[in-house]
Amino acid sequence: MYKTGILNSEISKLLSDLGHTDQIIIADCGLPVPEGVKKIDLALEFGKPSFIEVFNLIKKHMEIEQMTLAEEMITQNTTLYQTLSAENIEIKTTSHEQFKVQSKTVKAIIRTGEAKPFANVVLTSGVLF
Repeated sequence: MYKTGILNSEISKLLSDLGHTDQIIIADCGLPVPEGVKKIDLALEFGKPSFIEVFNLIKKHMEIEQMTLAEEMITQNTTLYQTLSAENIEIKTTSHEQFKVQSKTVKAIIRTGEAKPFANVVLTSGVLF
């Protein structure tokens, strides 16, 4: 049995397969998942698991070069925006509509149980060398 790291086999494989500039999304339970994009559904009930729980676990195991989030998060989910801004990771903003367009090109969307507005982030994979 796998002893350390992420026990979810789909997430573990996803992170292992990422190359430089590949992108994934950690999403709230309301973000639409485009047809053809892999969905890894972790949602159990509203709020569980939370966005930040999943984000904190993913960042332990992924080299993140950049985060992209909807500019609406800044005013409509201030607490999450402040938490993400405190990370030592470059942040790029876009409109929520453009965020949904970008979601069509990511490797996968990890759906959480988060039920707060605009709790979605595109993570761009960095490189370790």
